[in-house]
Amino acid sequence: MWIVFALLSAFFAALTAIFAKIGIKNVDSDLATAIRTVIILILAWGIAFARGGTAAINSLSKQNLIFIILSGIATGLSWIFYFKALQIGEVSKVAPVDKLSVAIAIVLSVIFLHEKISFLGIMGVLLIICGTILVIYN
Repeated sequence: MWIVFALLSAFFAALTAIFAKIGIKNVDSDLATAIRTVIILILAWGIAFARGGTAAINSLSKQNLIFIILSGIATGLSWIFYFKALQIGEVSKVAPVDKLSVAIAIVLSVIFLHEKISFLGIMGVLLIICGTILVIYN
């Protein structure tokens, strides 16, 4: 089932790039990110309340909170830089560079989480990097 959610994530990430590029025309990218964040905040809390996810809030450990907060900071910075890149660049170039996060996440998961990566996994990471380079310099 995770693959369905991952594919939906990819689809909505693609829509994000298209909608954002249209939406930030003649708008400060930081303001656009702030507006987007409010919408996401409302949506995320609405889903958490509707599905009963908030019931477990008291069971979060200090480590859970620290890393969720760090993840939120990283996400916020990612969005700020993404919107700025979309504002001045082409979606067809910005989006693939942004997706280098896939290769970076794999490398970081091996280093910090000690996840295993196969030869084919390494080749996949290299192909992602090469593909991104090809798209940028086409």
